[in-house]
Amino acid sequence: MSATAAPVQGETFKKVHNILISQPKPAQRSAYDELEKRFGVRIDFVPFVTVEGLTEKEYRKNRVYPNDYTAIVFTSKNAVDHFFRLCGELRIKMSEETKYFCATETIANYLQKFIMFRKRKVFNGEKSITELKSYILRNKEEKFFLPCSDQGNPEVTRYFRELKVPIQEAIMYRTVNNDLSELKDIKYDIIAFFSALEIKSMFEQFPEFKQEDRRICVFGQAALKAVSERGMTVNIQAGTPEAPSIAVALENYLKVSNKS
Repeated sequence: MSATAAPVQGETFKKVHNILISQPKPAQRSAYDELEKRFGVRIDFVPFVTVEGLTEKEYRKNRVYPNDYTAIVFTSKNAVDHFFRLCGELRIKMSEETKYFCATETIANYLQKFIMFRKRKVFNGEKSITELKSYILRNKEEKFFLPCSDQGNPEVTRYFRELKVPIQEAIMYRTVNNDLSELKDIKYDIIAFFSALEIKSMFEQFPEFKQEDRRICVFGQAALKAVSERGMTVNIQAGTPEAPSIAVALENYLKVSNKS
């Protein structure tokens, strides 16, 4: 299966009654509420994984301290949250001259919760850190620091290695599986995954899982690859120009499967 265009077979467009989203239920009214009303489907939210931060004691074992670095690279809101949480617990105050490199504008805007926003100190891409090549090279004398999960961030570290710019990875949080035992005998017409870790969690708890006639929806290339490696077919793909979000991808699909 191509990693860029997941196949959607005509026969998969049979009517959808229920959908499982592998994330927590949104706190506010969302696009998913509209999908339920418009297409007569039930959407359940069950987070497959949880992010938990390292404790101050656990982190100290790393002996890597953020204030020894002058440029911080953020690839997620989780990284921002746990970076500043641990800085607080370690009583570390980052210099006002610290530079921040954010993968997306959303992450850069989120950063404003924690720092006085100064445009020349914050750089962001649209989708990826790799879009910041010119800024990284212009600041290659800075000491770069990458807060990440226990899974690491091999794509970013590899990219910096290619640019010949040193970067220090620091594990500040971990991803743990949630108990999915209540899902054992529940069948859904569509299961939507946002990350490879969610797919890993499902197969660790249900190693005999078979796709059968379920349709699989994924966001992004990592989840697409993880599903493909498990021998399953991706029927609905999000994170593309046509479907920038899971909600939009589901809407596009339901327009065909649930047309009256």
